[in-house]
Amino acid sequence: MKIVVAPDSFKGSLTAKEAGLTIQTAFEKEIPGVRVAVVPMADGGEGTLDALVFATNGKKIAATATGPLGEQAQTHYGILGDGKTAVIEMAQVAGLPMVPANRRNPLLTTTYGVGELIAAALDKGIRSFIIGLGGSATNDGGLGMLQALGAAFLDEKGSQVKPVGASLQQIAEVDFTNLRPELKACRFRIASDVQNPLCGETGASHVFGPQKGATAAQVRQLDEGLSHYACLVENHLYVKLQNTPGAGAAGGLGFGLLALGAEILSGAQVVAEATGLEKQIAAADWVITGEGQSDFQTLYGKAPFFVATLAKQHKVDTILISGGLGKGHELLLEHFVSCHSIINAPMPLEQAIAEAQPLLFSCARNIARLVNRASKSK
Repeated sequence: MKIVVAPDSFKGSLTAKEAGLTIQTAFEKEIPGVRVAVVPMADGGEGTLDALVFATNGKKIAATATGPLGEQAQTHYGILGDGKTAVIEMAQVAGLPMVPANRRNPLLTTTYGVGELIAAALDKGIRSFIIGLGGSATNDGGLGMLQALGAAFLDEKGSQVKPVGASLQQIAEVDFTNLRPELKACRFRIASDVQNPLCGETGASHVFGPQKGATAAQVRQLDEGLSHYACLVENHLYVKLQNTPGAGAAGGLGFGLLALGAEILSGAQVVAEATGLEKQIAAADWVITGEGQSDFQTLYGKAPFFVATLAKQHKVDTILISGGLGKGHELLLEHFVSCHSIINAPMPLEQAIAEAQPLLFSCARNIARLVNRASKSK
């Protein structure tokens, strides 16, 4: 019997890798000779780098890059098992948790470090990139990233502007002449489920700015700045990008990457393609997936739903294990054989989070016993 275990992270408690290995251990304990393939999932946010590196037998590369406040930060990026694809998790170099709560102001944060990591991978001969855009602290439209890669954004005096959101309105001229030439041969895949355009009421500043510490006045300033900056970039490149769904992801870093020719894809889709998930599922008898909380929103493109949809195409049944089942979880039964919460007794949320691993193991053991019995009766 072959089981594919492809969970998302149980946020706040278990990474996707930890959840997958816990389920694997439970199945191996209950089903002698079972073959379990663990393929951690992610949506482009936290855990994307680890999931891809683990699933492809890749490696992490330590690096020093500019953090969101302009400081030098110790970070890393990944190279997949193919040795040809780099993975950069935006949150690892310009993430909101890297900025103290009392210093959160997207007028002052930068994506410069993202560009530095891209440049470091270019120096190693990498020409294929996966970039996860979740969890950003920035709203600079990718200005900093593009500057780190050689683009010039000059003010009226001909000086390079600072690589932060506050500089967007100061830009008078855009010049991509000295952009690193290797970029023309690169493929950029953006892992993000954000569909927002760059500007306007549904754009990066209005929707996500307040979460990053922006006041109402700063939101307006940032939105106007992004519009000004985007028009200059579009005129320079003879393209229209700012209304592309996803251009507003990560404070507009989506737009900056689109200017490099990137394609925006579902985070789960990018991870699945990079890990060969579909091939694993096609040869499986059962698929197990999971996440921290499952409810009707799981059906809106979250990783477990993506996994179940893929499995259904290959006529493989999928079981969902969740930290908790919320409103509308009954709708999930149209896509999963069964849905399970790991909670086995009344308990505070803090306890459930602290004990997530043993709770998951216990739940997975019970499911493994049912799967084993069901398989014997076929």
